[in-house]
Amino acid sequence: MRYITRVNYWLFKSEPREFSFDDLLKRPGKSEPWTGIRNYQARNFIRDAMQVGDKVLFYHSSTALPAVVGIAEIISKPYPDPLQFDDKSGYFDKGSPTDNPRWLAIDIKAVKKLKKEVTFEQLKKEPTLQTMRLVQRGNRLSVLPVTKDEFQTIVKLAGEEV
Repeated sequence: MRYITRVNYWLFKSEPREFSFDDLLKRPGKSEPWTGIRNYQARNFIRDAMQVGDKVLFYHSSTALPAVVGIAEIISKPYPDPLQFDDKSGYFDKGSPTDNPRWLAIDIKAVKKLKKEVTFEQLKKEPTLQTMRLVQRGNRLSVLPVTKDEFQTIVKLAGEEV
C-alpha cells in the first residue's frame, strides 16, 4: 500500500559568498546539510513541518541583486545540528543540551539551477506574490514557508515548466 503525503514548499536564504547554489551543485551527490539555523521560528519550521520530498526555492540574499536562483529538495528528516556542539564553530551554543539539542539541521539536494534568476524586485512587482512572506516587511528569516501557488509562480517567472 502506498501512502500519499503532502509536499510542502520552502524558501531557503543563503549568502552566496558563504554558500551558493553553485556550491551545492558541486557537492558529491549535490546534497548538503542545512546547518546554522539559530532562530526559534525557523527551527520550528524544520522540526514541525519539513519532511523528505518537500521542495525548496534557493534564494541568494545579501547581494547586489537578491534572487531565487535554484530549486532543491529536502532529503532527510530533521536531526541535531552538529555545529551547536562544535566550540570552534560560529554556530556553537554552549547552552544546548546534548540529550535534547536546541538546534536542528536538515539535508537538501540540488534539483536544478533556474534558467533565469527571479530577483527580489520581480517578486515584489508580481501581483500574485503580494502576500508572500519574503516580500512583507520584517521577514528576515533564513527559512520561510512558501505556498504551492507562490512556488509555481516563481518557477514560471524563471522560465521553467511547473
